Amino acid sequence: MPRTVFCKKYQQELEGLDAPPYPGPKGQEIFDNVSKKAWQDWQAHQTMLINEKHLSLVDPEARKYLQQEMDKFLAGEDYDQAEGYVPPSE
Repeated sequence: MPRTVFCKKYQQELEGLDAPPYPGPKGQEIFDNVSKKAWQDWQAHQTMLINEKHLSLVDPEARKYLQQEMDKFLAGEDYDQAEGYVPPSE
């Protein structure tokens, strides 16, 4: 049976991550409080931000920006969207 966590983004008990996504306390906090679904949703959103805003991950300011947006996204707060992004129609 998969491990479950009370997801701080979706405010419900959901399947947890298999391992912390980062080393250290931040990774442990995410592992303990973020569901696999929320983490996958964040990774998709992060990829969109990187692509649409032409961010370089070697730039410390871009990494800081992504960290701040990740914290907001996972906390269920308002987070930055890519300007002009139109999701694909179903």
